[in-house]
Amino acid sequence: MTQETLINLASPDFYFNRELSWLDFNRRVILEARDSHNPLLERMNFLAIGSSNLDEFFMVRVAGLQDQLKFGFDQPDSKTLMTSDQQLNAISEKNRKNVALQYDSYESLREEACQYQLQFVSIEDLTEDEYTEVNHYYYESLLPILTPLRIDAYHPFPHLNNKMLHLFVRLKQGKNGQNAVIPIPTLTSRYYVIQNGDQRKFVFLEDIIANYLYTLFPGIEIVDYFVFRITRNADLDINEDGAEDLLLVIEDFLKQRKNGSAVRLEVDHRHSKTDVSESIQFLMDELELKERDYYSINGPLDLTFIFQISSMLKADFPELAYQPFQPTIPTELKDNDLFEVIEKQDVFLHHPYDSFDPVIAFINEAADDKDTWAIKQTLYRVSKDSPIVGALKRAAENGIQVTVLVELKARFDEENNLHWAKELEESGANVLYGMSDLKTHSKIALVVKKKNGKMIRYVHLGTGNYNDQTAKLYEDMGIMTTNQEIGEDATLFFNYLSGYSETPVYKHLYVSPDRIRLSFFNYIEKEIALHKKYQSGRIIAKMNSLTDKKIIMKLYEASQAGVQIDLIIRGICCLRAGIPGVSENIRVRSIVGRFLEHSRIYYFHQNGKRHLFLSSADMMTRNMVDRVEIEFPVLDEAIKDEILSIIDYYLADNVKARELLADGKYDYIRNDQEQIVAQDYFMLLSQPKEAIIEPLEKPLDTLVETAADSSIPVQTFLPLLILASFLLGVILAQVIDLIPLIIATFLAVLVTILVISLKKRPFS
Repeated sequence: MTQETLINLASPDFYFNRELSWLDFNRRVILEARDSHNPLLERMNFLAIGSSNLDEFFMVRVAGLQDQLKFGFDQPDSKTLMTSDQQLNAISEKNRKNVALQYDSYESLREEACQYQLQFVSIEDLTEDEYTEVNHYYYESLLPILTPLRIDAYHPFPHLNNKMLHLFVRLKQGKNGQNAVIPIPTLTSRYYVIQNGDQRKFVFLEDIIANYLYTLFPGIEIVDYFVFRITRNADLDINEDGAEDLLLVIEDFLKQRKNGSAVRLEVDHRHSKTDVSESIQFLMDELELKERDYYSINGPLDLTFIFQISSMLKADFPELAYQPFQPTIPTELKDNDLFEVIEKQDVFLHHPYDSFDPVIAFINEAADDKDTWAIKQTLYRVSKDSPIVGALKRAAENGIQVTVLVELKARFDEENNLHWAKELEESGANVLYGMSDLKTHSKIALVVKKKNGKMIRYVHLGTGNYNDQTAKLYEDMGIMTTNQEIGEDATLFFNYLSGYSETPVYKHLYVSPDRIRLSFFNYIEKEIALHKKYQSGRIIAKMNSLTDKKIIMKLYEASQAGVQIDLIIRGICCLRAGIPGVSENIRVRSIVGRFLEHSRIYYFHQNGKRHLFLSSADMMTRNMVDRVEIEFPVLDEAIKDEILSIIDYYLADNVKARELLADGKYDYIRNDQEQIVAQDYFMLLSQPKEAIIEPLEKPLDTLVETAADSSIPVQTFLPLLILASFLLGVILAQVIDLIPLIIATFLAVLVTILVISLKKRPFS
């Protein structure tokens, strides 16, 4: 019996809790606010991102755990065996440390902003003229829209909107104490800006209103006040059972969500002059919250206001923001007909470095082409003014057979998707709302044309949403192809979504539920078997999160067999790397940077056969079981080389990358190699080649290899290398008194052969 068989891979000692791992991820986001590689406004933005992330975490994940307790289902987590109650306590403890870090970082950045005459001030800090300006703003713009809400026997506790700021005011009239709540308006800006020359002062709305409380409660003594904010449960179940019209069900669900139970109370009482603990307890009692759900915040609540400030200031302070980046159109698509190019070769797009425009053009041009017979597409999250939806509507109006699956259950995009579903239906498109009890998260589009009497299927498969706005910020990959078998698979997939067919048997696609996980198992087992025979086992996977216990256990088996595994995971990772006898051959890294790493890439070496897949699915249980996802192979060898080259740079990043240690900590990867920021390098490679002088300070052999394998053609370097070789040959010839031309030519040919030979990747 081997050591491996004695180890129980299901032991909770070998897993991290999902919720706590997510908090570790959000801490990495917050820590970007302290990274000097990031410009000031971008560092501030990371604080806002962390705040926005945390809101959703409480609305969904914490709310779900609280519901389990409320309804008596305090079941242990399947990986760590922590109960819901234990998880909520651990979340509260860890998150308080994150929040302290977040606001400490905010204070540091606020002080740094003063160097650029950007000041966040209180009313007391204003000059007389500035106060007069604020006074005018209050009476003209704020007072008319404020509504003080008294709380007593005749005025019940008011409904408090989710994520909205409120002032809690303690009053005294005669001998009686009273309470009131004032909602802070959301239709106006969170702050008022006073500008004097180059100086800008930002005064928070809640501070302005607090200064004028006497105008809202004339004749009543203002005892004290504080600012508070609640977060509500948005993890309500959509009851699809027996629903005749899912549109109506979703509309009803959206109304219910506004009234979800409170899950968190945040309080900023920095300006309170008395002990307000009794008032805070009053709120907690009314909202039915526990002590662990209450957060005392040492700063302005809801840091998402930074997004608005940052956006406003970037034009005047470009040096404090990321340098503008313009995605490019791949060379083969410039000045060429998109569909003719796809007929000749598969087209690979790496967003945001490659423009999203070709994806829009894929639908846009098909919509106006008389040769187009049908367009079919899945939509999960789209922009509010989506050019793709506009093209689909136009195609339907032009008489093209248009079928669109709009996933109405995409969390927090339900309302937007509801709107587009109705618009598409009105245009004449066949609209599907998804599948019962499943979310359709797949990213696939199919265009069918009839050319020269022959039907041709053009397919786009991707890892990210058909969203022209997030495509500028999210890193994703996509492939356009006319591969006949892929086209046949696409047809089967859409027929499966729209009809009553059994689960199809595909030639190339793996579709969840279940099939993607099964494909992982098969390829991991093959990798183990081949490694035992050839000692060449290698698995590389890039994803957003890894939570599926069955897949983690299979990766542990591969590690025990000696297979070398690299995981690039931006967010949650429940796998523990570096455990002797279990996962010592697994390395996990996370990259948080300018762009959100969103692509899913799965590579199995297979003793040189190199099986590479892209997918809409992460290795999460929900993606394997509760969603319709697609995993698709990269069949074109040149594209395969390009993606593996991209992976090389992710694995070489020693600036933004952090490694997950066995104890759960993430440490920056630092070594004595030349500094590499993968995202910066991809931006360089995507720009016009003449603009690239020094892509990265790298060793010559690595740079030559990069030239051979990246999007910079080898031919770019050959003339210089041949010329250098010729001159070297002439010099050597003079020294050793041989015929210069012969030696120069020999060296030139030798170097040329060397460069071309380097075109082969180390994965081959």
